[in-house]
Amino acid sequence: MSIYFVTRHPGAHDWAAAEGLQVDALVPHLDPAIIQPGDQVIGSLPVNLAAEVCARGGRYLHLSLDLPPALRGQELGVEQMRACNARIEEYRVLPIDHTQGDRP
Repeated sequence: MSIYFVTRHPGAHDWAAAEGLQVDALVPHLDPAIIQPGDQVIGSLPVNLAAEVCARGGRYLHLSLDLPPALRGQELGVEQMRACNARIEEYRVLPIDHTQGDRP
């Protein structure tokens, strides 16, 4: 089992280290093809990639923030992330099969 932390943000990396988060690999982008059953992926992935992680038997742990509009698009430091209630939340993401006639 491997634990991947997917981020390209130095502040997120610093926050994870300050929180004592243990990871095997810090990667700026994830190739879901490397995910094996039981692997954990931590980050803020697009929903289609999170679904692929889950489909491959991995666990998806989302880096969630209560981010006010004024901070969107900015690089955050450790204290800003803490102020925004940074946390890791596990999600299971599954696509809907619309071939059975169930359309949105």
